[in-house]
This record gives sequence, C-alpha cells and structure tokens, in this order.
Amino acid sequence: MINGERRIERPLRWAMVGGGRTSQVGYKHRTGALRDNTAFQLVAGAFDMDFARGRDFGVNIGVAAERCYPDYKSLFAEEAKRPDGVEAVTIATPNGTHYEITKAALNAGLHVICEKPLFFKVEEAEEIKALAEEKGRILGVTYGFSGQSMLLQMRAMVAAGAIGDVTIVNLQYTHGYGCDPTGDKTNESQKWRVDPAVAGPSFVLGDLSTHTYYMSNLILPDMRIKELLCDRQSFVGTRAPLEDNAHVMMHYENGAVGTMWVSAVNAGCMTGQRIRIVGTKASLEWWDAYPTELRHEVQGQPGQILYRGTDYLDGIAKDDERLGALHVEGLSESWANIYLKFAIAMDAKNRGDEELLKDLVYPSIDGGLEGVRWIANCVKSAEQGSVWVKYE
Repeated sequence: MINGERRIERPLRWAMVGGGRTSQVGYKHRTGALRDNTAFQLVAGAFDMDFARGRDFGVNIGVAAERCYPDYKSLFAEEAKRPDGVEAVTIATPNGTHYEITKAALNAGLHVICEKPLFFKVEEAEEIKALAEEKGRILGVTYGFSGQSMLLQMRAMVAAGAIGDVTIVNLQYTHGYGCDPTGDKTNESQKWRVDPAVAGPSFVLGDLSTHTYYMSNLILPDMRIKELLCDRQSFVGTRAPLEDNAHVMMHYENGAVGTMWVSAVNAGCMTGQRIRIVGTKASLEWWDAYPTELRHEVQGQPGQILYRGTDYLDGIAKDDERLGALHVEGLSESWANIYLKFAIAMDAKNRGDEELLKDLVYPSIDGGLEGVRWIANCVKSAEQGSVWVKYE
C-alpha cells in the first residue's frame, strides 16, 4: 500500500513545458507528480507561449520568477548551468511539438514525461526510443487512466487463467463534448486538437483511443494485433480530414477478435470509457465511471463485483492502493500512481538498477511507441477505404 513514505532517496527536481493557466491537462500533471511529495519537486517551467502570462502563473503556483522561462530551449540551457538544475521534465504541449521538445530534453540529459500521443510517426518514436536508451534516460507517457489499480487486478486475473483463453476484447472511449463545434474556434484547449498541422493525422483516435488501447495492452501484455480495419467519420464536417468518430475491428495473433469505438460526438455521454475482456470461462469488465469496481462474470454463475482495496485482490493491485477499501479514489490517484512509478523508474535508471526496471509496470516509451503505431495503422486502414491492413 502507498502511504506517502519515500520510495527514492530524494524528490527529483522537475520542470514543465506547457501546462499553464489555459492548459486542460497541466493541473492533472501537477496533482499526480506532487501528490507524493517524496517523488518530484516542481522548481522550473516554461508554462506558456505568452511569457508574461506563463511567468505570472508559475509564480502563483510557487516557482521562483527567475526559473520561469519563455521557452523550452532557454529552460534547458539555463537549468543546465545550475548545480541544482532540473533532472526531469514533463511535456504538456500540443502534439505537433512533442518530438522536437522530447529530443531536446533527452539531449540535455533529462528524463522525460510526455503527453500522448507521443509523435506523428512510428519512425520518430523509434528514433526517440533509441536516443533515450543511448542517453540512459527514462521516457514515460501520461496515459493518465492507467494507474487505476483494478486494471492491474484484471492483468493478474487474465495471467492466472481466471477467465480462460481470451477470445474477445471490447474497448470504448466516447463522450459528447465534440457535438458542438463552437469550441473548435473559441476554446484554447480544443482549437489545436482539430488542426491537422498541430494534432497530427487524427483527432479522437490520437486524443482518446490511445488511452484505452494502452490499457488493453497493460491488461493483455502478451497479445498482439495481427490486422485491423478502421472506419472513421467527421460528423462535424469542418473537422475533416480529422475524425470525431471511429470504429476499429481487430484480429489478434492468438485468434481473438477486438473492437474499439471512439467518439467525441456520443451526445449526452459523460463516462464512456469501458473495457471488457471475454474469455472461454468468464469475463471481466471495468468502467471508468466506477473505477474502484471490477465486474467478474463466470459462465453459469452469478456475476460478482470485486472492490478496490480489499484483501482478496492480487498483490499487484494492492501495491498501488492508497486510501483503503470503502474510501473512494479516482483519476487524481491514478495520475499519482503513474507519476510515482515514473520517479522510481528514473531513480533506478540513475542508479543502473535494470533488475528493478525489468519488472516495473508503468507507461514507458514502449507504450508510447505502440500508441503511435496504433494511430498509424488505423489511419492507413481508413485512408485506404476502411479495409483490413496488416498491423505493422
């Protein structure tokens, strides 16, 4: 159980690029990183493209004015001159900037935590993975939902054979906030998401489905996609060629089949992320509206609900427990769990502890690279007329 005691010798000196006053995700990053004040300490940042606004924001959250920088280049250069310079940086900027900032951060000797999707191209992700390995740095990806402990319970139960052989994977991440296109022009956090030059080749496939796809890989680490078919739509026509709705069908190498529905135009939907894993003996289902519960349905028996924080769970789920059974936790705890693991991974890399890293489960560069690969294959299928394509 996590109780706030230090897991590494001292907090890592940490900075942010982006994540300022108008950011949709900046507070989530800080909540996650600073929940355990033994993991990270926020000491610097380039929080905003508007330097004056970014500096004012940084000072208001406790960062010294002289360590609030106008851009990432000056942040990296000036912090490198300090004996107490930053050791890790979070990149919470629009998609189109991730590659250049991540590359600069690794070349500056920093560990990196980056928003998803990592980059536009698989080749870029493979290049950055090689660079991180060359520099001996950790690159984590903020799949923020993936720190939910009941997902690890699903992983353990599948591995133990509790549901038999996996046959069907049903994934969904939908909401209705894209029904009104007004925000495409007026909302700072929305405008860039529907601009191909900044968002990349997809909207909801990159912004939403990569979360759920990563979680499916977390639960099913040994299953690989053989081929997929993606059918995507722009129901708000001004978003074309970017999609605001998509359906993906998958064939796995072990013979299992899967589906993903991802949408920003599921009118009225507020909690549309679900994962259902079906096996030959039983099924497991998790819904982010009830993140502390896991439904376990054995064929021929009454369905049961497993609850977070209880003694009957697997050790891998109990290790990430924070509050105890009956005390509701949510997305903030999930972010805190992955940020704590980022810190543990960075400390282990600094110490050369590859044995610890081998068994640590967290969203690493491999998960980020696979997310880029997922998007690329979905886009390829859709652009060829929604046909089956070999997963490459």
